Amino acid sequence: MKFSLGLLALPSLVSGTVYFKESFNDDSYEKTWTQPASWKPKGDMGAWQRTEGQWHGGDTSLQTSENARFYGFSAPLTTPVDNDGKDLVVQYTVKHEQRLDCGGAYIKLLRGGDKFDADKFGGDSEYGIMFGPDICGSATRRTHVIFTYKGENKLIEKDVRCETDQLSHLYTLHLKSDNTFDVLIDNKSVRSGSLEDEFKFLEPKEIEDPAQSKPDDWVDERRIPDPDDEKPEGYDDVPAEIPDPEASKPEDWDNEDDGEWEAPMVKNPDYKGAWKPKMIDNPDYKGPWEHPKIANPEYVADPKLYQFCGGDNKCTHVGFELWQVTAGTSFDDIIVTDSIAEAQAFAEETFFKKQDKEKKLYDDVQEKEREEAQRKADEEAMKAKAKADEEEDLSHDEF
Repeated sequence: MKFSLGLLALPSLVSGTVYFKESFNDDSYEKTWTQPASWKPKGDMGAWQRTEGQWHGGDTSLQTSENARFYGFSAPLTTPVDNDGKDLVVQYTVKHEQRLDCGGAYIKLLRGGDKFDADKFGGDSEYGIMFGPDICGSATRRTHVIFTYKGENKLIEKDVRCETDQLSHLYTLHLKSDNTFDVLIDNKSVRSGSLEDEFKFLEPKEIEDPAQSKPDDWVDERRIPDPDDEKPEGYDDVPAEIPDPEASKPEDWDNEDDGEWEAPMVKNPDYKGAWKPKMIDNPDYKGPWEHPKIANPEYVADPKLYQFCGGDNKCTHVGFELWQVTAGTSFDDIIVTDSIAEAQAFAEETFFKKQDKEKKLYDDVQEKEREEAQRKADEEAMKAKAKADEEEDLSHDEF
C-alpha cells in the first residue's frame, strides 16, 4: 500500500486538527446534516438513505435512493477551517453500487459562517473547494478539483481520472501551504503539482514582447517546389476522360431518331492529374519563428494562493450538491483535517479495514447474479426445446 510522502500513519503518532469527521454509522448524522427545502421543488429532490448496501465492509453509508433527482445535504464543520500557513486535507469514500451512468459524487467545503443558509444550499452557494468524481457516459469521467479564487471558480487545466467500477474508493485532496497539491485515489497519487502551474489563478509570468514581430524575410517554409523540375513535354495533352473502348453502339440504335451515337466517357488510366513540381527541402528554411517574451507587468505572485479556506474566506460547512440520473451512490468516512497523517490513519481505521470484506461480498453477489442469469437462460432454453419438440410432434400427427 502506498502512502503520500511515504508516511506510515499510526494513530498513536498522529497529531493534527480535525475540522470534521463523519462515518454515518448511526442516525446521529440527522442532528447535524440538513437537506435543503428551498433549493429545488420538493418533487425534484431525491431522498438520502443510510444503508449497508448490497455489498459493504460491515457498516453503513449514506446513499442516494431515487433516480433522476437532485441531492443536497450539508453540515457545519466542527471547527471552521482557516488554512493560513497550514495544509488542508479533504478525504471521503465513494461507491457507485449502481454503476453510475450520469451524475456527480463530489463534495464541497462551503463558506458563509453564521450567514450560511442550509435550507437554501444548492448549486449557487459559495464554496472554497469542490472535489470528487463526476461521471456522465464515456465523455465525462473525471475527478473534479475546483478552487474558488477571488470570486471565480477555477478548474484544474487537465482532467484527473476517477474510478468507475462498483466498489468503494478513497478520494483524498491534499492542499499544501507551499502552494502545491496532491490528489490521491486509494492512497495512490494520481495528480500532483504546483497550483500556479496546474490552474489559471494568476496572470502568466511572461508574455510575448509586443514590440517584436516576425521579420519580413523570415523563411518558415520547410519544403518548396523544386525550381529545376520541369513539366514533361505533352503532359497536358493527356485528357482526364476518354471514350469507353469497350462500349459499342446498341443494335437498335437509329441515328435518325437517336442522333449520332457516342461512346460513354470513362476515366483515362493514363491521366495523372494536374502537373505539380516535386517538393524539396528549402535551403533557406530557418525553422518556426518564436516570439520573444518579456516579463509580464500584470503578473503578481501570491504566496498564499492555497488559502481557499483561509483569512476572510474561512470554510464553515461541508456539503453534497448533486444530480444523478441513476441513484445508488454511497458516501462514507468523511474527514477534513490539516494533517495528511491524520487522514491516512482514519483511512486505515475505515476504508482499508473494510476493503477486503467488501470485495469478497461483492464477488459473492456477482457470482449469485451470474448463477441466477445462467439458471434463467437454462430455463428459457428448456422451454424453447420443449416448444420445438411439441411443434415437431404436431407436424408428425398431421401426416
